[in-house]
Amino acid sequence: MTSGLKFFFTYFEEILCSIFLIIMISLVIINVFLRYFLGYSIFWAEEVATICFVWCVFVGASATYKHKLDLGIDFLITKMPTQIEKIVRFLTGLILLAINGYIFYMAIVFTKIAWAKPTAVLGISSAVFNSALVVGFGLITFYAIRFLYHDVAAYIRQRRAL
Repeated sequence: MTSGLKFFFTYFEEILCSIFLIIMISLVIINVFLRYFLGYSIFWAEEVATICFVWCVFVGASATYKHKLDLGIDFLITKMPTQIEKIVRFLTGLILLAINGYIFYMAIVFTKIAWAKPTAVLGISSAVFNSALVVGFGLITFYAIRFLYHDVAAYIRQRRAL
């Protein structure tokens, strides 16, 4: 795999968030400028900016989870013996997988329901908004599975080394 392609797949969420953030900020700035200085505004700018914001939030949440930068309370866990700490972290991973997997499933159901509902200004499918939930929680669920796999593999390697 080429280095450019590897970079893209490594930082997919960050790249996608950056694109949506740039579009959102640009539209808001342009629309504010047009409104205050020329007395004109782009009628669809607010809806597109909102779509970009929603995508940025949910894809950004998956990027945060991927890098393990999500909020957690490690103070008590780090005070426990090593084996208990590993068990608690594994159980936490299972719980997060179950919760995020369920939200991912519900996001799919919600997106299917909203498919026929048009947005207020552009008249496009509301699924454009809701797909951000599917992508974001789908990626979070994927990373939760990957983290659990790595934890189990590390535990097996450690047990074999004994």
